[in-house]
Amino acid sequence: MLKAILFDISGVLHVDNQPISGAVETIAKLRQAGVPMRFVTNTSRSTCQTVMQKLRQMGFEVAASEIFTAPLALKLRCQQQGLRPYCLIHPDLRAEFADLDQSDPDAVVIADAAEGFDYQHLNRAFSLLMQGAPLLGIGLNRYFKKDGELQLDAGPFIRALEYAADTQADILGKPAAGFFRAAVDSLGCDKSEVLMIGDDVESDVIGAMDAGLQACLVRTGKFLPGDENKAGKAAVADSVVEAVSQVFERQAVSTES
Repeated sequence: MLKAILFDISGVLHVDNQPISGAVETIAKLRQAGVPMRFVTNTSRSTCQTVMQKLRQMGFEVAASEIFTAPLALKLRCQQQGLRPYCLIHPDLRAEFADLDQSDPDAVVIADAAEGFDYQHLNRAFSLLMQGAPLLGIGLNRYFKKDGELQLDAGPFIRALEYAADTQADILGKPAAGFFRAAVDSLGCDKSEVLMIGDDVESDVIGAMDAGLQACLVRTGKFLPGDENKAGKAAVADSVVEAVSQVFERQAVSTES
């Protein structure tokens, strides 16, 4: 039986800061029912505080402790290992890393740097990697959706640096199993009792199932026709509202049986 739910944020709860129809009410109903939730995201342009504020502005009732972001995972790794990162990240994310020592870098941190993915910055990262610096990546997402268009995410640039420097990135966001485990551990549930709802068939759905969770793919956000064929045994729903309804319907049938 499912006891908790992980929600991807962009593309699942909202698209371009416009809540999916019925999503705010769905989260409210789950909270009233006492269902534990976590909001997990590979966002590489927002701090945890910013993510929480944006969700609240859209009407979602969330707490800072319920938000798990890949940038936070990157920062924690640097702190744990005493690394001085060269941060190839988006300007809006710099505040998250501002309290880290970034002088004389001995590690490379890659998130979505947008226009920062130019030759000068990529070559600086490459030089550090050739000197033996570890490569820490936010995730291998190929693209994301913004303003109705698909745009390159950090994944292709991480892969390029891996190839050039003949190294392998340590990925700390989705679909890394450790990311899902950290979210599940905070819920106090067994991983098999947790459902991940996402719009990215690879990072959200397959990643979660590989980590031992259940998963549901929604046909919103970055979903593309044909993705449902890649989802394996995952459930598929038109939206987060339908996905949650399916959960309660299945559990009602199970209880009656």
